[in-house]
Amino acid sequence: MENKDMDKNKNGKAAGKGKLYLIPSPLGDNDPAETVPAAVLGRLGNFRTFVVEETRTARRYLSRAGLKGRIAELEFHELNEHTTQDRIESYLELFDNGNDVALISEAGLPAVADPGAQLVALAHRHGITVVPATGPSSLMLALMASGLNGQCFAFCGYLPAKNDERRARLRSIEKISASARQTQIFIETPYRNDSMLKDILEVCRPETRLCIAADLTLPDEFVRTMDIAGWRKENITIGKRPCVFLIQA
Repeated sequence: MENKDMDKNKNGKAAGKGKLYLIPSPLGDNDPAETVPAAVLGRLGNFRTFVVEETRTARRYLSRAGLKGRIAELEFHELNEHTTQDRIESYLELFDNGNDVALISEAGLPAVADPGAQLVALAHRHGITVVPATGPSSLMLALMASGLNGQCFAFCGYLPAKNDERRARLRSIEKISASARQTQIFIETPYRNDSMLKDILEVCRPETRLCIAADLTLPDEFVRTMDIAGWRKENITIGKRPCVFLIQA
């Protein structure tokens, strides 16, 4: 037998399969041209097949990005927390006959704290080329603007929703930050932002620095870093805004 895997060519790429393009989207409801490079927006017209976190949001983004009038011609497949593994596996067929597929998340970079990572993993398992495109990342923008350690950092994703578990996790990552001199980055569902902030201010040490970065790239963007002692003197309400938290002990 000449080839143990007849689905791949000599370069290890899936024969006859298209590529998976990771397309960033704006962090809010602003003009895509403000944050997504023109070259990326110009490439959107090359795709017919999109895997998206939410079809309605993706349609609105593509329409504002220059595809208005063509939306009805496009094919959308959803990948979110409700998508079954069998359904995700079936998306392999989307790449047949050399068809390229674009992956778009609700906001920012696809597959980062995003269910789309499962499609990227599927592509790699089957030798499909993955092509990342540049665009806004709330995590990196927040780190850039925080003044905290940008050479050693970790993204912790979402912390536990239950108060006791969340407080324990905050104590844990603060200890890690202190021992490794490492910035700890985490996010929260917007409606729990203020509960998260309350726990941070009650649990963390006075000298630990905290950066709050909300509504990045939007007109009411807010980025501020102070120690916990300083934050405790403030009367701040974040509200239901996309927000990134960073601490460094």
